[in-house]
Amino acid sequence: MIAKMVGTGERRRRVGAKLVLGMAGLLPQRGALCIAPNMAAPLLRPEKPIALIGMMGAGKSTVGRRLAKRLGLPFVDADEEIEAASGLSIAEIFERYGEPYFRDGEHRVLARLVEGPPRVIATGGGAFMDAGTRAMMLTRCIAVWLDVDVEILAERVARRDHRPLLKGQDPLSRLRELAALRNPFYAEAHIAIRSGRLPHERTVEQIISALGNDPPVHFPDRTSAR
Repeated sequence: MIAKMVGTGERRRRVGAKLVLGMAGLLPQRGALCIAPNMAAPLLRPEKPIALIGMMGAGKSTVGRRLAKRLGLPFVDADEEIEAASGLSIAEIFERYGEPYFRDGEHRVLARLVEGPPRVIATGGGAFMDAGTRAMMLTRCIAVWLDVDVEILAERVARRDHRPLLKGQDPLSRLRELAALRNPFYAEAHIAIRSGRLPHERTVEQIISALGNDPPVHFPDRTSAR
């Protein structure tokens, strides 16, 4: 019997064929959809406005702008709308007329903002404390609580001295008091997001996932929030 000589080229072809057979179960079948995620897939857009709630310094405005951009929705900051309507800053309204007057105006502005097509609304930290405003947002909006530890909030608010409820007080102590009072009400929100020191992009991805879209894209953790 004469042994058949196998050349280098033939040997390579046989090895290649074995590799293909061994990987057959790992490869997509002919005609199957690509196994790579479609990053350009359209996101589910809510039928109601999204109201971001939470303590001062939680990042509602920054996160809200980025969330609105991702979802292709308009964004509004309730505090900015109040200032535009009154011609006064929030601090000036508190100083001249007091908090009850401000809350009444805040409710009327929010009632206007939740009308019409869906949008992303960043609300003031105390808006959800008003029973009427809270009921309105829970009924007519998707309320999203940005839950951040008070230590982180204190670091953020210390960068700017314009918060009426912190005027003349130790930020950390006052924020602890407010959190103890407000968090049980914030917990009534439809969605709660623990953002902490996460980048704002990751917080946005968590909200998008909670709204019923694909699992969030994970960004590397950073030592401090933007």
